[in-house]
Amino acid sequence: MNITPEIIDQYEAVIGLEVHAQLLTKSKAFSSDRNEYGNMPNSNTSPISLGHPGTLPVLNEKSAEFAVRLGLACNCAIREHNEFARKNYFYADLPKGYQITQDTTPICTGGQITIKATDGTSKDVGLTRIHMEEDSGKSIHDLSPFETLIDLNRAGVPLLEIVSEPDMSTPDEAYAYLTEVRKLVRYLEICDGNMEEGSLRCDANISVMKKGSDTYGTRVEIKNLNSIRNVKRAIEFEINRHISVLENGGQIKKATLTFNAATGETSMMRTKEEADDYRYFPEPDLQPLNISQEYIQSIKETMPPLPNELFSKYVDELKLSEYDAGVLTDDKYFALYFEELLKQVNSPKIAANWMMGEVKGYLNEMAIEIDRFDCAPSRLAEVINMVDSGKMGRTLASQQLFPLLLQHPDKSPQILAQEFQLVQVGDEDELQQWIQQALDKYPDKVEEYRGGKKGIVGLFMGEVMRLSQGKADPKKTSQLVQKALDQ
Repeated sequence: MNITPEIIDQYEAVIGLEVHAQLLTKSKAFSSDRNEYGNMPNSNTSPISLGHPGTLPVLNEKSAEFAVRLGLACNCAIREHNEFARKNYFYADLPKGYQITQDTTPICTGGQITIKATDGTSKDVGLTRIHMEEDSGKSIHDLSPFETLIDLNRAGVPLLEIVSEPDMSTPDEAYAYLTEVRKLVRYLEICDGNMEEGSLRCDANISVMKKGSDTYGTRVEIKNLNSIRNVKRAIEFEINRHISVLENGGQIKKATLTFNAATGETSMMRTKEEADDYRYFPEPDLQPLNISQEYIQSIKETMPPLPNELFSKYVDELKLSEYDAGVLTDDKYFALYFEELLKQVNSPKIAANWMMGEVKGYLNEMAIEIDRFDCAPSRLAEVINMVDSGKMGRTLASQQLFPLLLQHPDKSPQILAQEFQLVQVGDEDELQQWIQQALDKYPDKVEEYRGGKKGIVGLFMGEVMRLSQGKADPKKTSQLVQKALDQ
């Protein structure tokens, strides 16, 4: 595509995303079939999910609860009177030949999801709707060269479809939006957000128009993108393709596309369906669902802290950097661990440094999540408070006491420090011995210091810490080193 940055700059993209989140219910949306990933093909089925004549669906109440929970988190309006519809289409992997969904009465409307733009500013991406529906089965094309295999374990799994307004204009904004959606559903514990397993899937709608125009271009849809990175790559490719076609006098055709992650290119699946093609009509086998304000209030009272709320708290109240707040809120359980830690320490910044340094380093080294971290927040708080109060140096605490605590998580750090002789040395006579050894080791550096090169005092401090195996009281040692050098 021979288009220059100057030509690209004449256009702006219009992007909207449709995200499908599989819900963490024990059973399917309209039957008691198990909702479990990874079981033997076609083992989580029954006459209902197999579409046998005469079978009747029954709504899984947990689906509605999860929908309300997500709607509250996104500041949506929650619909009190909900009806279901049949979406008729040829689904090779949905035996009854239609999907139960919501058409004219989505359970949630309006609301927004706040993202961070690349320049650091916040932007609200509006939501059109969130509605309940069921998933189709899975067609498998790569196990046989001649046949497509069907696994119906996924057929009937409950979904929430989250439809954004076309408020995004760059691939980076789409990337940030999808990242926030995944983080939000994980915080709410309604979806595990695993795009590789298909529990979170994304369709992207893209068009371009000349800057300053008020007329949208022709829209295409890219289906079933299976990673946040691929969403960004697919959008980048389509934006460039649209501009290239238009600049060469062509027209964009409304279509449904698929993205090839290996080549980074899109290709045609089919011409785009319109709503009329689906022949929506009210689902005759399901009664309307009525949601009371009392029910909504009961769910609101059980809502967990949300990532944006915690992010604002850490930046505005605790005065942490936006980077620190972003790392601390990236995972719900990491954030909740930090919340417990905050209740027991004096300095939020020191606690944050330990979380992002020692704790995160250990989790990465062991390839585990925070829920498998054996050290209780109260124990880690003891270590942090020992350093904060000057009873132990940071290096000694980090390199010796913290590893011991991980080996003996049930023991108090104070007791461990005494058992392994890690108590900080503040005795002046003992400190003076180490200081004199450090000065004797570097007599030429002593002369350089006394000649005006004050910056090398750190050399002597480092040597004292080495000789004392990190046990020397840093504050007192610094004073005595300075005094000895100035004599």
